[in-house]
Amino acid sequence: MMGIHVLILTQIKGEASSTLTSVMRIFYKLFLTFILLIGLLTSLLIGGAYYWVHRPLTLSKPVVDIRIPQGASPSRVAALVNKAGVDFPPEAFVWLARLTGQDKLIKAGGYQVVTGETALSLLDRMARGDVTNRQVTFIEGWNLLQIRAALAAHPDIEQTLGTITNQAELAQMLGVDLNHLEGWVFPDTYVFPVGATDQEILQQAISAQQRILDQAWANRDPDLPIKTPQEALILASIIEKETGHGAERARIAGVFVNRLRVGMPLQTDPTVIYGMGEKYQGKIRKIDLQTDTAWNTYTRNGLPPTPIAAVSRASLEAALHPEEHKYYYFVSKGDGTSAFANNLSEHNRNVSIYILGRKP
Repeated sequence: MMGIHVLILTQIKGEASSTLTSVMRIFYKLFLTFILLIGLLTSLLIGGAYYWVHRPLTLSKPVVDIRIPQGASPSRVAALVNKAGVDFPPEAFVWLARLTGQDKLIKAGGYQVVTGETALSLLDRMARGDVTNRQVTFIEGWNLLQIRAALAAHPDIEQTLGTITNQAELAQMLGVDLNHLEGWVFPDTYVFPVGATDQEILQQAISAQQRILDQAWANRDPDLPIKTPQEALILASIIEKETGHGAERARIAGVFVNRLRVGMPLQTDPTVIYGMGEKYQGKIRKIDLQTDTAWNTYTRNGLPPTPIAAVSRASLEAALHPEEHKYYYFVSKGDGTSAFANNLSEHNRNVSIYILGRKP
């Protein structure tokens, strides 16, 4: 009997061992299958992520401009990019920024997304601060209205100053201690990131003019009948408007300096035109020369109260280093140059020739 029991137990143990082995094999196969699925899923995710990162972004138009403010978080940046017209999941962009370690490196400024751009290349540019720049040019001799119009017409400049025309109020908004901004915006080409404000560009141009004026004033000729940098800027603005030929700037400056020294009125048409404002319609009449305004240099002696236009460095240098001569008059020849005269008799002869068209 004992032998039979031993045989039965042995069979039972064998069957149990065989069953356990089968179960372990099943679990092993399931585990391998799970690992393979995880690996496959991971590969798919990595492949999908790689494809998305390097796939050209879908844009709402060929070129999309984006303005990133200072201190924007990756999620805020992603939302702004998405809102601007770049079709991608913002969450994916945030994760890409974090995984690449560039989430803390994104720089403020204007960026342009063009056809063919990828999420990775866009993020890389933002981390480098590789902003997209634009430019606006202010022309020598322009008045403030023309400068404001150039700013307003530029599609990449954010308009913040509205329709303010009062120059004292405008100066206050710009943080400039001036009652009149005319002449204080330096004519030049200004490069700026997409989305820069009109206020930022004007502040840059005013700072440039102040710096250039300070340098020029420090190196002025002695004994000029100009007592302040403001007066130098006023005279330079008149020279700017009177000069059709750059080489004559210093000579024209000498005429005005000679007149100031002896107390003669400057009698320059551009100041009269400026004082007329919107009343000027392209032609100046005798009655306009006789109508008194603060800028009418026919009815008032000395310099007008403010500049009348944007001043180039060359005109400012001419005002502070005028040519020494005995001319008190000049008249346009009609070709951009001028005829100069020492006295009224000579001047009238020049007027007869070049204005009235009479033969000498």
